[in-house]
Amino acid sequence: MIEIRRATEKDAVYISLLGRITYTESHGKYIENKAFLLDFYKTHYSVSKIKEELNDKENLFWIVFSDELPIGFAKLSIHRSYPESEDINSCKLERLYILNDFIALKIGSQLQDIILEKAIELKFTTIWLTAYYKNTKGIRFYERYGFNKVGSIDFFVGEKNYENLIFAKKL
Repeated sequence: MIEIRRATEKDAVYISLLGRITYTESHGKYIENKAFLLDFYKTHYSVSKIKEELNDKENLFWIVFSDELPIGFAKLSIHRSYPESEDINSCKLERLYILNDFIALKIGSQLQDIILEKAIELKFTTIWLTAYYKNTKGIRFYERYGFNKVGSIDFFVGEKNYENLIFAKKL
């Protein structure tokens, strides 16, 4: 059985671990220096960092369970505009990750629907996200939801820049 619910601080360990695993599954092959990747995890996916983000009222998290096991999560950052955007009433889909073994179940689509509904409920006019330009599977997923490329942004893992594309969607 699949359960999707809002995450709480009690879910920080799950999200921290899921973040590391799913990021490795989706992006790990692109990161040449694995020491940079480990430092990235310490900075962005430590349990303390996730707890801090979960307790920040500008972040909304969801967690996904299959038969009581955590298999994915998402993070929506509210009141965030992308660079060079004139729309100040926007939010950012910061993370949406599902373990590879569960992607075929279309859980990402269910999670995406929940996030879009919440953004509309909160009366945002635009939602945006970034995706690594080589992440064609992820880009196709977002394009199916009506996200359009509007620019690019630098994204560093360690000392190396990995160009990310910016996608936005009017709500």
